[in-house]
Amino acid sequence: MAEDDDLAAAGRGPGHTPDVADALRSVLRRIEGAAVGAGHDVVGGVGDVVVPAWRRVTQGEPRWPVSLAVVAAVTMQALLPARVNLGPRWLLPSLAIVLLVSLVAANPRRIDKESTPLRAASMALIATISLANVWSAGRLVIDLVRNSNRSDPVHLLLTGAAIWLTNVIAFSLWYWELDRGGPVARANATRVLPDFLFAQMQSPELAPPDWEPRFVDYLYLSFTNATAFSPTDVMPLARWAKLAMAVQSAVSLAVGALVIARAVNILPS
Repeated sequence: MAEDDDLAAAGRGPGHTPDVADALRSVLRRIEGAAVGAGHDVVGGVGDVVVPAWRRVTQGEPRWPVSLAVVAAVTMQALLPARVNLGPRWLLPSLAIVLLVSLVAANPRRIDKESTPLRAASMALIATISLANVWSAGRLVIDLVRNSNRSDPVHLLLTGAAIWLTNVIAFSLWYWELDRGGPVARANATRVLPDFLFAQMQSPELAPPDWEPRFVDYLYLSFTNATAFSPTDVMPLARWAKLAMAVQSAVSLAVGALVIARAVNILPS
């Protein structure tokens, strides 16, 4: 009998008449047990707990979303005006495409192959995109501050938008590549502690049992940080993550504010 067990645990025999305090203890124990169990997915019976997907070994995530984002960033950089490009217009985009093709050839469908050269190539690809975009953003900001940009407002807004969007993609790639050691390390559950805390990690009962952060989640993180200039529903835990988000917010604010201000100033009345 559950009631007798509760009384025995309280130090009384089964023949003891329970008072209000005993009944309250029993109710509190049941509520506590229900609360503890609600935080886990239980299958089969008591003690059979399913670990959330982001904490256990899973399949590597698909390659195509990341590849599509890289192609979009490289295309926008190749279409920028020559005055804001670093070196010949084709140089860095061509290098990025070569690195992307090598990564796709090594892991064509899923990112599940643990390799130091492949990780180095992936980080080199992201660094190439970031370097080109930092240069373009810097050149654009300098031109705007010196009032040397004589472009029409539509062309100026398109240039600023391309740099801003490329900045979003570049930082999303960094977040995706560095969080918990990268996509392969996350799939292998190499590291337990996350660098970013997603809402599904805090409330696993609101997420599918196979949920784990993928590139689209990091793209959303980067976009909201660039628009709100602060974290929204994803919290940075690691120091590098906090600093990276601060840098991204500063770049987004500088490019967005100066481009919009200058475009409005030169709009025909």
